[in-house]
Amino acid sequence: MDVDLREIATVGMVLFAVIDILGSIPIIIDLRTKVGHIQSEKATIVAMIIMIMFLFVGEELLNIIGIDVNSFAVAGAFVLFFLALEMILGIRLYKEEESETASIVPIAFPLIAGAGTMTTLLSLKSQYHTVNIIIAIFLNMALVYLVLKSSSKIEKMLGSSGLGIIRKVFGVILLAIAVKLFAANVKGLFV
Repeated sequence: MDVDLREIATVGMVLFAVIDILGSIPIIIDLRTKVGHIQSEKATIVAMIIMIMFLFVGEELLNIIGIDVNSFAVAGAFVLFFLALEMILGIRLYKEEESETASIVPIAFPLIAGAGTMTTLLSLKSQYHTVNIIIAIFLNMALVYLVLKSSSKIEKMLGSSGLGIIRKVFGVILLAIAVKLFAANVKGLFV
């Protein structure tokens, strides 16, 4: 086993930035308002399973389907783009089926374990030891769980006007991440 605290810290920070659970707080609170309840444990476990499975079989799975990593990332960029538009403009593009929880879709996937996270995992796998990536995933999922569990407290602390401001600011940040993900991968579609 090649457990390296430095690698774990590096991978953990990269995943933290890509997952952006703090930036997703307005989306989580909005979804909780729409569906009433979010099962934090279920969302966290499902997202962690998706990420670990994709770490091991992601590239092969995409190859079997005939999708390259660049196409996957561009598709993820579109999803992030539309989520960002919802946040910035206060419109509703995502029409979910009526359900009692939003734990799996869209929280576990694509919000936490989305295309950006998946493509990042494939990139990290080529540079770092798998065991360190898995430990970094576990650490990030612990933080995700804490944020999901305390979303109602965060909402009360910020208030509706604070949430509105944060939603718009993080919407712009999410839009920028979508544009960056698109720009970084769109060239690969034509090579």
